[in-house]
Amino acid sequence: MFAFALHPHPLPYVLALDHRPLAAIDTVVIHCTELPDLATARDYGERMLYPSGTGNSGHFYIDRDGRIEEYVPPDRVAHHTHGWNARSIGIELVNTGRYPHWLDSRHQAMAEPYPDVQITALIALLQWLEGQVGTLRGIAGHEDLDLGEVTASDAPGVSVRRKRDPGPLFPWPTVLSETRLQRIIAG
Repeated sequence: MFAFALHPHPLPYVLALDHRPLAAIDTVVIHCTELPDLATARDYGERMLYPSGTGNSGHFYIDRDGRIEEYVPPDRVAHHTHGWNARSIGIELVNTGRYPHWLDSRHQAMAEPYPDVQITALIALLQWLEGQVGTLRGIAGHEDLDLGEVTASDAPGVSVRRKRDPGPLFPWPTVLSETRLQRIIAG
């Protein structure tokens, strides 16, 4: 049995993020960190990249052991998916993805499976969010919403997807069967 628990770990700039009513949220976006561990993901999340003194981060991070950390509360707009931030909650699953060769055309496979306990924690978080955010209806992978391509870092004439997370090993049927959320795919 999974013991659902949120561990608040707010980012240093969380109060600089725009406030929003929960009723403005209708979508959850699933990401993978594409980093080796939660500590490295935290380091990336704390980097201030914008004039507002904020950076890129999801709201919730789920480690491989199922631990759920809240970096940004749902009533704040986190920067995780261009064009979708104001209306969505970002959930990051710790997973190496394409790390450290994100845009190298020779390293686009995402081979790390998601542990069962991590997916169980994700489902528990999604079910909790459904109870907290009455307007929540959709769910998408980052790769479903960010369809952009960029030039590969190793080959100027080759394009690769900017975002591929959560990737081909993410168990969509399992997650969708345990929530009321409908999958969204842009394009």
